[in-house]
Amino acid sequence: MSTPYAKLPGWVEYGLIPLINLAVAFLVAGLVVLLVGENPLEAAYHLINGAFGRGEYIGFTLYYATTFIFTGLAVAVAFHAGLFNIGGEGQAYVGGIGVALACLWLDQTMPWYVVFPLAIVGSAFFGALWAFLPGWLQAKRGSHIVITTIMFNFIASSLMVYLLTRVLKPLGSMAPQTRTFAEGGQLPKLDWLLSIFGLNIGTAPFNISFLLALAAAFAVWVLIWRTRLGYEMRTMGHSPSAARYAGISESRITVVAMMISGGLAGMMALNPIMGEQFRMQLDFVQGAGFVGIAVALMGRSHPGGIIPAAILFGVLYQGGAEIAFEMPSISRDMIVIIQGLVILFAGALENMFRPAITRAFSARGQRAAAVVQTKGA
Repeated sequence: MSTPYAKLPGWVEYGLIPLINLAVAFLVAGLVVLLVGENPLEAAYHLINGAFGRGEYIGFTLYYATTFIFTGLAVAVAFHAGLFNIGGEGQAYVGGIGVALACLWLDQTMPWYVVFPLAIVGSAFFGALWAFLPGWLQAKRGSHIVITTIMFNFIASSLMVYLLTRVLKPLGSMAPQTRTFAEGGQLPKLDWLLSIFGLNIGTAPFNISFLLALAAAFAVWVLIWRTRLGYEMRTMGHSPSAARYAGISESRITVVAMMISGGLAGMMALNPIMGEQFRMQLDFVQGAGFVGIAVALMGRSHPGGIIPAAILFGVLYQGGAEIAFEMPSISRDMIVIIQGLVILFAGALENMFRPAITRAFSARGQRAAAVVQTKGA
């Protein structure tokens, strides 16, 4: 039986270890860039400049980060209950239906601040409904949550194709998408927020759903660490046998946690549909559900870590596009490799350096204790 790692200080657990993993990931990525005959330092410059060099670049970075905050929170909530929700893609797809229905219904008669709350409720409801079925299947039938959520991703994708080609597509249109929403279905930009710092976001679709994402992060923190339900979820995630001994219903927590997770994933659809495209079209999720897994892993399933992790992946998306433009020999596929390295070291290999760090801090603690004993003697 493996020995559990010693408890480390919070700044080491949530700060030092992720930074070390990230630094190693970028070092390895630099070697990959070097192998194709390019300068890693130049690539790093274009990455940072492409993400933060101008107000418009920052706007795009934060736009991507908004999406990843929602999907990262979705994965984190399930993690705390001992569940691996890999179905964020499908839940976001179906959540988009709730957004589109609210906009198509009211965008021409109501202002955005009336449509937006209804779209939030619709996206969360549809996303939670899509996550309810895999949760119920695991709780009541013993189906593995990873298998069912993966399969539901494919079902959601097929459902989206059907709706956008047969039901929601305007008459006479050939494109698989809804009509363009009127002003009531378009979220205002947060240009005023960056203008405080003298920045102009230009064409970047950085919108008010970013504030909603921050509010959702705070709500998840309250839920997980300040409510009875959150305590029950963390108990079941840490030790299902202890949860059962304490009288916690495993099936109830499984279903509720998956529905909350699915609701958060569904809310991701608000950002691209109402904030950028002003319509619902195929592939609006663009892999954000899977990126959310990496964001949750890097952020240690804590909202305080998920937000900077989401911004990091926003940097990789926006800055990566700049690298591909400025250095044509580094293709978009290589940017995906760099993102994969970050996921690898932040997720699968996140314990690579933990034993050495744990030993270092244990030795430090023993030396400090010896000094105290010496002084006491």
